[in-house]
Amino acid sequence: MGKQIKVALIGNPNTGKTSVFNALTGLNQKVGNYPGITVDKKEGICKLSRGVKAHILDLPGTYSLNASSIDENVVIELLLNQKDKDFPDVAVVVADVENLKRNLLLFTQIKDLKIPTILAVNMSDVMVRKGIALDIAELETQLNTKIALVSTRKGTGLRELKNLIEGYKTLPKKQCIDARSIDVDYFERLEKAFPNQEVYKLWLVVTQDVNFGKLARKELDVSKFQTKSISELKRLQQKEAIKRYQFINGVLKKSQVIDRSKAKDLRIKLDRILTHKVWGYVIFLAILMTIFQAIYDWASFPMDLIDTSFASLAEWVKNSFPNGGMLTELLAEGVVSGIGGVVIFIPQIAFLFMFISILEESGYMSRVVFLMDRIMRGFGISGKSVVPLISGTACAIPAVMATRNIENWKERLITILVVPFTTCAARLPVYLIIIALIIPEGTFLGFSYQALTLMSLYLIGFGMAIFSAYILDRVLKKERKSFFVVEMPNYKLPLLKNVLITVIEKTKTFVLEAGKIILAISIILWVMASFGPGEKFNNAESIITQNNIDIPKGELDDKIAAYRLEHSYIGIVGKTIEPVIRPLGYDWKIGIGLVASFAAREVFVGTLATIYSVGSASEGENIDTIKSKMANERYSDGRKVFTLASGISLLLFYAFAMQCMSTLAIVKRETKSWKWPMVQLVGMSIIAYIFALIAFQILN
Repeated sequence: MGKQIKVALIGNPNTGKTSVFNALTGLNQKVGNYPGITVDKKEGICKLSRGVKAHILDLPGTYSLNASSIDENVVIELLLNQKDKDFPDVAVVVADVENLKRNLLLFTQIKDLKIPTILAVNMSDVMVRKGIALDIAELETQLNTKIALVSTRKGTGLRELKNLIEGYKTLPKKQCIDARSIDVDYFERLEKAFPNQEVYKLWLVVTQDVNFGKLARKELDVSKFQTKSISELKRLQQKEAIKRYQFINGVLKKSQVIDRSKAKDLRIKLDRILTHKVWGYVIFLAILMTIFQAIYDWASFPMDLIDTSFASLAEWVKNSFPNGGMLTELLAEGVVSGIGGVVIFIPQIAFLFMFISILEESGYMSRVVFLMDRIMRGFGISGKSVVPLISGTACAIPAVMATRNIENWKERLITILVVPFTTCAARLPVYLIIIALIIPEGTFLGFSYQALTLMSLYLIGFGMAIFSAYILDRVLKKERKSFFVVEMPNYKLPLLKNVLITVIEKTKTFVLEAGKIILAISIILWVMASFGPGEKFNNAESIITQNNIDIPKGELDDKIAAYRLEHSYIGIVGKTIEPVIRPLGYDWKIGIGLVASFAAREVFVGTLATIYSVGSASEGENIDTIKSKMANERYSDGRKVFTLASGISLLLFYAFAMQCMSTLAIVKRETKSWKWPMVQLVGMSIIAYIFALIAFQILN
């Protein structure tokens, strides 16, 4: 096994840190959580020279080592704990060439911890256009480091950065400022109390305890060193920031020249339009509508291909494996049908992630956050809540975690409780299949009825989220509002590589995570549907044959299979809950789907695909696709199960119901109580039931 260098990739938000990470690691990356904490942990492998690799950890964005949020605190906790398995051999601080002064504050703090530190100045390709000139040699001398000028867009500077990482042992460790100068007397006492520790490290430990209460320190306990009040320590932090900026100003005065006459005002003109109090919303809605239309138009062909392919695969399994064997039925009716119920939606989910990635990469998403703050404030939450609500369109779990940047606890709690109303990718398979069944083809103002319906469901979910926030704001008697500050990054053409990596990684995660659950549930459902108690299940063939002597064999087989399913274990579960859901327009089979989808919403389609496969004995040249099976499903009196009334009812139920155990688990972890996830589960279920009931009764 070759040598591996541990690298921490650190930087302010919006400096292009993710682009540098993607450029170095490509698809050799994975996403997990930090031990004991639900904050994303991205890590990847980068090949350097022969036999040498870099293990790169992409840390959450932070403006300084004076953390103001829990995810920022992850950075400090790692850099202060040399016993941590991820403690870096070298830190790479990514700085935006246009905001070098602000970015260097973080750089000088990390440098003063005496960790070998490299400065990667990103977006170097815009220097000439922005009128920026850097004397790299002078800058390296002043900062006592090595610098790589990087452009991920043009792919320049990456080789140099890799060489610097590999030669990290030669990097100077001299500090940028002497921390003792902040308060000589205080720091002398601190050094005497802990004589074997770096003084700046001690200072950070003291101040982080001030910011976050008593933190568990594995290496160093400074809780007994209380020689200054919190307000005095805060003033010293401010004094430190002033001293650092004085140092940075001196450095940049010697090494940086900016010609303001070359700076273009295109960004200002675009911001005036995109954040306009009227046109900003019109443009945002138009973009959303275009995205949903494209999701339907572009994905229709690959979806149909996947749908028919899985139907053919199920037919091939039945024809190729031992006839009538239990394993054959399990594979064809359980595994293939269940997995096919999710794989069919890969094209649309991939397109959704692609569009979200493009909006984030271009810098437009920050404008949306700013724009929506105007609406949020009227409903009792700030624009900070928009970030979780928008990220909830991908998945509620990271959206709940994203509330960690909200300092006000009540405001954060409200956001956590309402985030699951936002339409996530897991709801998409349910929406898409139901919309395809009940909404006719056709267009309005150039947009299809189906795309308009999908967009309406997204807007309904978002509307319910902010309305619920308004109610909770009054009920919980929230504390004072927090201020909303958002950074507007420069507009950029999205990097194709970044977009592709995002789409591949997120789609893969979605499919693998959903696939594991669906495979397990499909097998369980097949077993429960293939076996049952009592005479009615065991003697289904003789019971049905006696009453249907003169019908064709194919129809008779279907009736036997349907009767057996109805009296199987899964049929008993469905029949038990049917009286509760019948007023919503659902039969017992849909009820099974509702129960199964508490594991994950997207399981609903796979569940119905499995149930309908087991409930039909038809064989021959064509095995029905998932959509046609659902479209042909009927009650005993011949009425269709999936009508406009039952379909709209089902869409509204899934728009509002908390059908996700994983989200409940994360909410419990974030709130440290089962009270709030239970409030969430019961409250959202009641809302979903009421809206679904009203919709069905009116439309029916």
